Amino acid sequence: MADDKQHDEKAVLGSDSSEAEDIGVSKDGMRVHPQPSADPLDPLNWSSLKKHAILAIVMYMYFMFTYVTTTTVPSFPELQESLGISYAQVNWTVAIPALGLGVGPLFWSSLADIYGRRIIFIAGTIIAFFATIGAATAHDYGGYMAARFFQGFGVSPGATVGMAVVGDLFFEFERGQKLGLWVLAIDAGLLVGPIVGGFIDLVSAEWIQWLTAILFGVLLILELAFMSETLYPRNYMLARMPTDISGGTDIEKSGKHQEDPAEVELRRTKKLSMLNIQPVPGMRHPKPWDSVVRFILTFKYAVVVIAVSVYCFAWYWWLLCVITMIPAAYVQYSPQIQGLLFMGLLMGTLFSEIFMSGRLSDHIVTKLAKRNNGIRLPEMRLWLAYPAALLSAIGLIIWGISVDKSYHWIVGQIAFFLLGAGIQMGNTVTASYIVDSYPLQSMSIITFYAVLLNLSAFASPFFIAPWQLDSGFTWAFAAQGIITFFVSVPAFAILHRWGGSMRAAVGQPGWMNPEYDAL
Repeated sequence: MADDKQHDEKAVLGSDSSEAEDIGVSKDGMRVHPQPSADPLDPLNWSSLKKHAILAIVMYMYFMFTYVTTTTVPSFPELQESLGISYAQVNWTVAIPALGLGVGPLFWSSLADIYGRRIIFIAGTIIAFFATIGAATAHDYGGYMAARFFQGFGVSPGATVGMAVVGDLFFEFERGQKLGLWVLAIDAGLLVGPIVGGFIDLVSAEWIQWLTAILFGVLLILELAFMSETLYPRNYMLARMPTDISGGTDIEKSGKHQEDPAEVELRRTKKLSMLNIQPVPGMRHPKPWDSVVRFILTFKYAVVVIAVSVYCFAWYWWLLCVITMIPAAYVQYSPQIQGLLFMGLLMGTLFSEIFMSGRLSDHIVTKLAKRNNGIRLPEMRLWLAYPAALLSAIGLIIWGISVDKSYHWIVGQIAFFLLGAGIQMGNTVTASYIVDSYPLQSMSIITFYAVLLNLSAFASPFFIAPWQLDSGFTWAFAAQGIITFFVSVPAFAILHRWGGSMRAAVGQPGWMNPEYDAL
């Protein structure tokens, strides 16, 4: 077990001892990652206001990531009539943008490590903006589906590139809370979309898309005005401008003279051009196709594969089943009332983030690390997975029964609250755990997560309608609840017990984020 702990410390710090010394800084007996430089252009040194303004923009884009997928759900009847399609086919209109969301990270991630985060956010938002106009003006099913795909493709940088921005701005000990907020954005978009769409549908189904285009336009303005580049040549600058934390001795001192920021000619972060189309200097860049190669190579790392696969295919995709079946479950209600029925899911998600997810996860990890000689282990993140799976399972079972038995709508809202709380906790736990396991490879790790998450969202609308017709709401959703608990809990328990040994067995990946890979 001690060997596992030593390996986990190395995993956080780097693949060899020299990298560990370059990245770790002792602070109050804890290991701090990433290490800030003494450079005012280092995103870790920016003001809290600026950091959180950029975080808000990242959350806005990640909110739109799922908003575009589900905001059309209340307009399903109108879409069926105007496009001449069946209920199963209208369900596919939710699946197709999810496919774009799944494919997009494989395209955008390496480009963001080459040209920077900002330009990729802007380019993706422009694509999503024009695709949304295309969806609003489409007159046939094929054109509508093509526009929906590019909506997802354009907004997909909100996942991998958005998480990279969070990693650029904040320390590891803040990660649970910040990733919790990041996850809150995607879950909120998933649930707020139908609420807004239900009321905009009073005007027309087309105006749901026009409003979405307006939201993308606002996002583009915010990106241009307030989003600075955050990709920073950390190792390059640390060699020139090491910092001293808390007045202590800098463990990185190597006898080199600390340069004045003005003397460093390297263009970085705020000094880059407004629309930078050149590779960010001071680091070794991946090839444009490396995100695909690294996605395939990530299958070697068992803790990532198990955590992500179990969460995506035994847990998360049931939420999409619920969302796409709400119009069929509550046919007696208008689209506006159906939209309001998503409030239970939204309230559960918000409650979970405030009281039971990111901040609580950070608190648990800090307490456990102090008992472990100041060493954080990724498995410390997993304690919240067990209550999360239980809440999700109970919510799914209760909702299926409530629909079949025609219980009062409040019963379904209680079930939604439990399901939303469990999904939010599970998402935060999974994302935090895999990033903590391989922090120097966080971009490719989150790419793996984003692709599988959205492939699960793409698949679920294809099978849920036939399943519900064959089995009824009770047994279809009870089965989902049973699978969630009896697959997820043992899987995360295995990671909890043997995750460190699994990482030690396969070693560190042969690549790292460019900010840690200096020329």
